Amino acid sequence: MSIDISAKAIPPIRQTYAHVARRIGEGKPGSRYQEATFDLQATTNFHYRPLWDKDHDIYDTGRTGIEMQDWYAFKDPRQFYYSAYTAARAKQQEIADTNFSFVEKRGLLQAIPVEAQRIVREIFIPLRHVEWGANMNNCAITDCGYGTAITQVSTFNSMDRLGIAQYLTRISLILEQNETTGLDAAKQDWLERDIWQDLRHVVEDTFVLEDWFETMVAQNIVMDGLLYPLIYQHLVDELLASGITVMPLLTQFMSEWYAETERWTNTLIKVTAAESDANKTLLSKWASHWNDRISDALVGIANDALDKNGEATVKQVSHELMQRLQKQGV
Repeated sequence: MSIDISAKAIPPIRQTYAHVARRIGEGKPGSRYQEATFDLQATTNFHYRPLWDKDHDIYDTGRTGIEMQDWYAFKDPRQFYYSAYTAARAKQQEIADTNFSFVEKRGLLQAIPVEAQRIVREIFIPLRHVEWGANMNNCAITDCGYGTAITQVSTFNSMDRLGIAQYLTRISLILEQNETTGLDAAKQDWLERDIWQDLRHVVEDTFVLEDWFETMVAQNIVMDGLLYPLIYQHLVDELLASGITVMPLLTQFMSEWYAETERWTNTLIKVTAAESDANKTLLSKWASHWNDRISDALVGIANDALDKNGEATVKQVSHELMQRLQKQGV
């Protein structure tokens, strides 16, 4: 006796959710990114305005001078939504853990020359406070920003900055053999040492910016666009050239993270600038202002770290940043 079981294909009635279909067209399957991004932010039926800001709704386009016909015009080129983001970071975390364990077990940080140890203590470790500031700024962007397409990338970015701060903390603990003396000294440097005060002033001023998109430009585009090439490219490369091979291992995540982040900030600026001449003018004004200010703040740090070639290197990364923004239409 044989039983013949025939298979039937049951086509889905709909290929995706209605809010996604309205954007990509009926009958087309939506990607996970699209379904987790498009039009998720509430736009109606707010019961009252926030008591702390009675001039704006909870989600309000009026919190920035930037104007967009469609706040979902920006698409993250990484296609990050929660699941994709956490999977990517988990894989990077495994690699970072392997690198840190390798360095710690073999005492490689303790084996580097005294001057290189000084640079680690006095340049790299205080940057954990800059990362905390970046976390605060990205949380503020998430709070006041408009459109899930933007606020979800700022949310992911805010978590990344805490992770980077923790990596810097871990470098100090490895170097000091689990003592907190290096962290305490770095905090005092951040609060009192002359070379850090201009940058600390900049970080604190970004906390009180009223326009969240200006915070985006100041933090994620200009400050990162100057600081990361300066420290994690030029300084790490200089250490590597002098035989300090351990720092590229310990800062691998930072280098890869910045290259990845640069992709979505480029896209964001390009889309925003192409929207209108008014947007382009405002972006250019913000970028120029913060480029000048942050470049000046980095000179003392760069001179200390790069053996007096710092000012020239800061000018180089500043020029490269402005060229990069020009390519995006700013």
